[in-house]
Amino acid sequence: MKTITDFFGTMVFNDHVMKERLSAEVYESIQNTIKNGKHLNLEVANEIAKAMKDWAIEKGATHYTHWFQPMTGITAEKHDSFITPKGDSSVIMEFSGKELVKGESDASSFPSGGLRATFEARGYTAWDPSSYAFIKDGALCIPTAFCSYGGEALDKKTPLLRSMESLGKSALRILHLFGHTEVTGVKPTVGPEQEYFLVDMEMYNKRPDLVYTGRTLFGSMPPKGQELDDHYFGTIKPKVKAFMKDLDHELWSLGVFAKTEHNEAAPSQHELAPVFTTTNLATDHNQLTMELMQKVAKKHGLVCLLHEKPFKGISGSGKHNNWSLSTNTGINLFEPGETPSENAQFLLFLCAVIKAVDDYQDVLRISVASAGNDHRLGANEAPPAVISIFLGEELTEILNAIENDEKIGSKQKDVMRVGVHILPKFPKDTSDRNRTSPFAFTGNKFEFRMLGSGASIADTNTAINTAVTQVLNEFYDTLSNAKDFNLTLHNLIRDTIKNHKRIFFNGNGYEEKWIKEAEKRGLSNLKSTPEALYHLLDEKNIKLYTENKVFSEKELRSRYEILLENYSKIINIEALTMIDMAKKLIIPAVSKYTSDLAKTISVKKEIGANAGYEEITCKKLSELCTDAFATTIELERKLSEAKKIKGAYEKATAFENVVLATMNRLRAQCDEAEKLTAREYWPMPDYGELLFGIR
Repeated sequence: MKTITDFFGTMVFNDHVMKERLSAEVYESIQNTIKNGKHLNLEVANEIAKAMKDWAIEKGATHYTHWFQPMTGITAEKHDSFITPKGDSSVIMEFSGKELVKGESDASSFPSGGLRATFEARGYTAWDPSSYAFIKDGALCIPTAFCSYGGEALDKKTPLLRSMESLGKSALRILHLFGHTEVTGVKPTVGPEQEYFLVDMEMYNKRPDLVYTGRTLFGSMPPKGQELDDHYFGTIKPKVKAFMKDLDHELWSLGVFAKTEHNEAAPSQHELAPVFTTTNLATDHNQLTMELMQKVAKKHGLVCLLHEKPFKGISGSGKHNNWSLSTNTGINLFEPGETPSENAQFLLFLCAVIKAVDDYQDVLRISVASAGNDHRLGANEAPPAVISIFLGEELTEILNAIENDEKIGSKQKDVMRVGVHILPKFPKDTSDRNRTSPFAFTGNKFEFRMLGSGASIADTNTAINTAVTQVLNEFYDTLSNAKDFNLTLHNLIRDTIKNHKRIFFNGNGYEEKWIKEAEKRGLSNLKSTPEALYHLLDEKNIKLYTENKVFSEKELRSRYEILLENYSKIINIEALTMIDMAKKLIIPAVSKYTSDLAKTISVKKEIGANAGYEEITCKKLSELCTDAFATTIELERKLSEAKKIKGAYEKATAFENVVLATMNRLRAQCDEAEKLTAREYWPMPDYGELLFGIR
């Protein structure tokens, strides 16, 4: 019987395979490229391509594809076979270094936000050698970046790689100031916890809203929801367990570090968490995880829902982005360390994150903004739209002491220098976790909890990396010119705490009083996607991204257009689906039931029987049916008007304030009708069947 270690990573052209199949010289060259970003010459690329092709064919692959992540939020691939014709009508299997390093893709149909006209079709994919190639569905998949003919980034991977490079350089400069010249590289690492729902496929296919939009646009709550907390960490149902077993096998063979799986808070909701890895690899792995969740679920007669809020009234699904920084010598920069100098270094990097989160609250909020996530943020299963940092009582006390030059537990003034007191024995997890905090320090990493389940983690990590880079650069300028390094360091940490402590909050983020308190502190509360995106082009944010060479201003403006257009398109699809369901399914079903009730009333009156139930129900349903039809017509009109608006921001705002508001009213009317309509008349599976239908 094969063990996990026997098949883990068997479909990945990883370090082990490269070491085995490449010459020592070529292996050293590719490692230098991966670790230090050194240029790869064509001869080396040719040998790697041949080894990659031979390995892939042995594994049953017939095609190769440059696998990339356009602005659609999902992955894209164009497959080419390895065959090359010979003169005698036979073929040979070939794959060159040129084909490995660069591909050409039609870029005209991908979102570009005005970066290129539709008739300008040429786009390029460029190999990312730091992310291993893998085999999926009989094709060798080569992770790549995607850019236009003019070199502008058309994907999510390119800005992420740029931000990682900028952050690595900035962190390295700081470490060298502390004397760590043995460190030659720093990379951000991520472990994204992935939440999702599973529903029965037959029921899913009977719900047009789930099929077209990924969420239920109609549906009243069943008698039982998640109030008993009996699903959370409960025994996993056999059918779900079988799905998880197959999913693990698929993920492990692709080298994805899937580790933890359990039932989440809501019925039919689950979570999968991986082990930390380098951010760009974690991004690739998370995209693969989402794709395979949906693929494997179908084999088990299930459908995996990755929408942020598929069911109104119960918890939605998020993705907790656990972010940290690690050196090439194996040191986590958010571990407090065992010596005073390491403590001071830890505090400086901690303060860099604190300042970055405070200075760029809007940038972080924008990085998780989407039509789906707007339904979730601020609800009781997610953090509020207000950004704050949770540090825990002990670390907060330490920072307060540094700010006030006091010893811990003493109000007596006693000047404290960073790294002299307190921290050498600072333990991890000295306080409870705060699941309501958007940005929580959890021992040796930060957990950013605002991402939606279906989102690419590239956007958020690009934002975090860039904001922290900016602050580290500012810190470096201060420290590198210091006459007294230790005194300047102490003052820098103390002043950062003093100037940015408004972002600290260890309490309940769900409480309304916190929202009011946050407003008093001057923290932003960007409740919707259009409201958040409006600030993407603020001067300070353009400066942040352009000065750190993560986006050009042109690329940033294109993303502004793409994100706003995407928001409007999603609500447009949802509104059209609602109109279709209301007209063709719900209103006819309710009308049929009221008609049958009316017949029953007539019969009962003829025999002198009491028809109280029928009369009251018929009257109420008739009113709801009339109101729902009027609202449907109103929704059609308002949708048509919104679509005519020219500006991307103005259109998105109209979709939010007018179209979405009308959709919510239509839903309320139809959901009330569902509660009164006999089950056999209702034209689709209800919440109870969807949430508790997996046996």
